Amino acid sequence: MNYHTAFDVSLRSVSICIVYDDGVIQFEAQVPAEVEEIVACLRRFSLEVGSVGFEAGALTQYLAYGLHATGYEVICLEARQVSAALAAMRNKIDKNNARGIAQILRAGWYSRVHVKSLESHLVRALLSSRKTILKKCVDIENEIRGLIRLLGIRLPGTLKHGAYDAVLRQAIEADGSMVNSLIPLLDVRLMLYQTYLKLDNQFKALVREDPVCQRLMTVPGVGAITALTFKAAADDPGRISKAGDPDV
Repeated sequence: MNYHTAFDVSLRSVSICIVYDDGVIQFEAQVPAEVEEIVACLRRFSLEVGSVGFEAGALTQYLAYGLHATGYEVICLEARQVSAALAAMRNKIDKNNARGIAQILRAGWYSRVHVKSLESHLVRALLSSRKTILKKCVDIENEIRGLIRLLGIRLPGTLKHGAYDAVLRQAIEADGSMVNSLIPLLDVRLMLYQTYLKLDNQFKALVREDPVCQRLMTVPGVGAITALTFKAAADDPGRISKAGDPDV
């Protein structure tokens, strides 16, 4: 008989349920959401457990690659299907959810989700961080544009990010009446912009060294950001699920 091992994953804990082919529950436990704790718990029960399943969520990459590295086959379930299957349950607590997922695994009524590589997620994190910091820079610039109208200072419609600090700082210090209000904003904006430049250099280095990105950029209208975003979202080697699976 085969073991069907299911996890219901929350941010800090994992509820484990193991059933046989006949649907009888053989083991239940709740452990911290740490790979080492989960593996130790499974091995205390039986060394014959070879695969585990859980729905896609916030800790998918951490658990999927951590458990895969310890020798387990990881089955990542499509979250909407699991939610629909568990909707009829009366008490939706973690323990009961784990039981329901175990029965879904036993019956085979699920679709597997492709878990992208950690390298792909690191690239996406870099792109997201770069975009977020640049957005904060623009927000501060727009706030300063509004405040300096009190001084009668009007900036050009187009002012490059690199020249912004020098132009504004000189004008504000020359007036002197709003130095205490605006200079701190300029200091924060300058720090954010310098951080953005560091991330932008990392991003450009990745694009220069990636042959896939270089080929994509030969397409008219495709720039570095689009190329690297597409590369990070595309299928990649090192996957731990089957071809044709949805991405997560």
